[in-house]
Amino acid sequence: MTIQTARLSDPAVRAFVDAVNAHDRARFMDLLAPGATMSDDGTDRDLTEWIDREIFFSNGHLKVERESNNGRDLLAGYRNDTYGEMRTRWHFEVEDGKIARFETGQA
Repeated sequence: MTIQTARLSDPAVRAFVDAVNAHDRARFMDLLAPGATMSDDGTDRDLTEWIDREIFFSNGHLKVERESNNGRDLLAGYRNDTYGEMRTRWHFEVEDGKIARFETGQA
């Protein structure tokens, strides 16, 4: 079962998923706090390089299956043109309405 993006609890996370699925890099970047960081499968990555490769240059798309932690933790199907579809987990740290850090990896 998929949760509609509009029904996600946390406004910053909801906007993140919406920007990813709309392939709107400019809007995505506006959601990030200055100095935002991220990790993939437990390893910190260069955020700009990672989002371009994993999301925006490879048609990334999120289908949220479940949320917890007041909407800051997601279980989602993630698909892109490079790796196909996989089940992923996402954790978000939000400060002043902006995403300060996100962590993702296979679930």
